[in-house]
Amino acid sequence: MTYELFGGRMTGSMIPEIALEFTGTPHRFTEAVPWGDGPNLDRLRQLNPLCQIPTLVLPDGRVMTESAAMVLHLADVHPGSGLAPAPDAPARPAFLRWLVFLVTNVYSTFLYDDFPDRWVSGTRARDELQRRVADHRCRMWQVVEAAAGTPWFLGESRSALDLCIAVMTCWSPGRDWFAEHCPRLAAIAGAVERDPKLAPVFERN
Repeated sequence: MTYELFGGRMTGSMIPEIALEFTGTPHRFTEAVPWGDGPNLDRLRQLNPLCQIPTLVLPDGRVMTESAAMVLHLADVHPGSGLAPAPDAPARPAFLRWLVFLVTNVYSTFLYDDFPDRWVSGTRARDELQRRVADHRCRMWQVVEAAAGTPWFLGESRSALDLCIAVMTCWSPGRDWFAEHCPRLAAIAGAVERDPKLAPVFERN
């Protein structure tokens, strides 16, 4: 009963990877990055027509894409893990709201400035796109900061939101920016990374 996660180091596959570790779910990691090469890319294309990571293969062979969907699935499979508040918990609506917000308003921005040639042509246009996207991302993070509780995003209970924040704050604009502009998010990220159960995921990435 082992899950298989297709992904790459320091990519969005860290989110389901850390969720798998958090819940103690048996899994194996298969390196496959669409912008690289290697023997696993053909299999990834067969599993996911978009050839995107993360892609998660369930123990029965079914395939999942989309990080938030994987997190919610693992929360359903492990209802006592603390990955998500229970469906009838007061914190559940906020959990769902901010999980979707992180994916749609922050995570999605990397699609544009990581791959600007998909959207515009010319050095000036690429530079301008990347600058605007970076500025927008910082504004979105400040919205998240304003909503964050302590010591965890939802207050006293840790959840997948804290895991996502820990992973995504590794990326641009970088931890120094978060320490200065989003101290609550920086504190959450640091606490997650110091968890002995989760620290090996960050070390591997």
